[in-house]
Amino acid sequence: MHDPMCSWCWAFRPVWQIVKEQLPEHVSVKCLLGGLAPDSLRPMEPELQQHIQKNWRTIQKRVPGTPFNFEFWQVCAPRRSTYPACRAVIAARAQDALREDAMILAIQQAYYLQARNPSDYEVLIACAQSLDLDLKRFASDYNGSDTERQLMHEIRLSQNIGVHGFPSLVLEVDGSFHSVAVDYRDAERMLSRIHHLL
Repeated sequence: MHDPMCSWCWAFRPVWQIVKEQLPEHVSVKCLLGGLAPDSLRPMEPELQQHIQKNWRTIQKRVPGTPFNFEFWQVCAPRRSTYPACRAVIAARAQDALREDAMILAIQQAYYLQARNPSDYEVLIACAQSLDLDLKRFASDYNGSDTERQLMHEIRLSQNIGVHGFPSLVLEVDGSFHSVAVDYRDAERMLSRIHHLL
């Protein structure tokens, strides 16, 4: 479970790629969107901006090498709104399942490296364009009721299986759900837990 604008998910990405590459062949991966923050046009309160910036610095200490472009806080008008980015991931997935992860990465890079705001539709369209997606279909899917239903479904499903933070790993085995503790620096610990559960 993740959110494309979750800074801890960004920090987890490198080791998560290793985990995915080393999973047993019969284990399939499904990325559920947790939806950190609903739609909002209100500017982010200064206190929250400072809190998130502090969080970025904490991540850099705990997960060395995680890059953040702090210019974001000077050049953008931050909003506490991640549902648009979640919808963009679903719209990309609907067009091409293989582009889902590429869209997640494009959003993360726009946010954390390029100081662009993925709460803004124009940034999400630019991300879709960078992936050579059909922009007319992307816009239609992004604004469609099916995408909204899918997002709400994934948020509810995350809650129903006991996910309360992001990123989270849950392994389903024979209809039972098992939490796998996230380790931001050691893929082997997670892989060992997964093999044990299997």
